[in-house]
Order: sequence, then C-alpha cells, then structure tokens
Amino acid sequence: MNVPAHNVLFAFEQDFAGTLRCIPMCVRLKLDLVRIKMSLRQWSQIGADQRRVLLDLPCTTPEQQHVYRDTLVALIERHCDEPVKELVKHDDALWQDAGAVPECVIAQATSDHVDPPSCDSWQALNPLRRFALVKLARSKHENENFVPAMREFGLLSTEM
Repeated sequence: MNVPAHNVLFAFEQDFAGTLRCIPMCVRLKLDLVRIKMSLRQWSQIGADQRRVLLDLPCTTPEQQHVYRDTLVALIERHCDEPVKELVKHDDALWQDAGAVPECVIAQATSDHVDPPSCDSWQALNPLRRFALVKLARSKHENENFVPAMREFGLLSTEM
C-alpha cells in the first residue's frame, strides 16, 4: 500500500492539530493501520513529546507498523488510565479503493451543497487525503472541515 509522508498536517486541521491538542489525520491513519483505537483522552495523557513521536514515527512498511504499534501500546500502558483498545471496525476499503468514490463522501458533499469528487479526482488523491475525506464525511463532530478539506485538496473552487 502506498501511504504518503507520515507526518503531514493539513491546513484545515491547523487550528487544533498544529498544537497536537487533537489527533491529526496522519496519526489517525497510522492508528487505523496498526488497528488501535485511541481516545482523545489517551492522546492528551501521553504528553506533547510523546504525541510528537507518534506524529513523526513512520508507519508505512510492515516493519514500521510493528514498531509504531509497539511504541503506541507502550505509551498507552505507561501514561494512560484507559487500556489499549483494538480497532474492531476497519474501513480500509473505503479510502484504499482509489477506483470508486465512497458513498459517505458523496453523501457529505451533497449535504454540504458541493459537487463530490469525480472518479478521476478521487483516484488522483493520495491515500492520506482519501482517508481524511472518508473520516471527515463519517464524523458527526468534524464534518465542518469536510468542505475546507475538499478545497485544500483542489477538489473545489477557492471562490466558494
């Protein structure tokens, strides 16, 4: 699987992820890849230096994913008052399939009164961007960033 740069922070998430107060999309992708569900509470309990480690640590190859998972589990066990939780539901087919725009992305675009990505533009997005759009489309509290993300990814006119 082709996963892009491991520590990208998008412009639409700078107000909350730039400080690493919230879990940035690139870390959320890594969590999905290693199949660990991390709460915002756990994220805040591990401390800024450890959050930076999780941001910077690559998680592309199977070996890197193994190291990332071990590091993450150790940090949660050492610093958090909640246990490590395995990710039960895995939506990798939605963002990994570059050949079809997921229904949740189409539905969110329709709800926001913007055109959904075309198949060609969806295919041209890197996996992290597709992952972000799927997460934003499926999130009840973060979907206000869906349109800014679409704009940032070149899928909408900047005039909107």
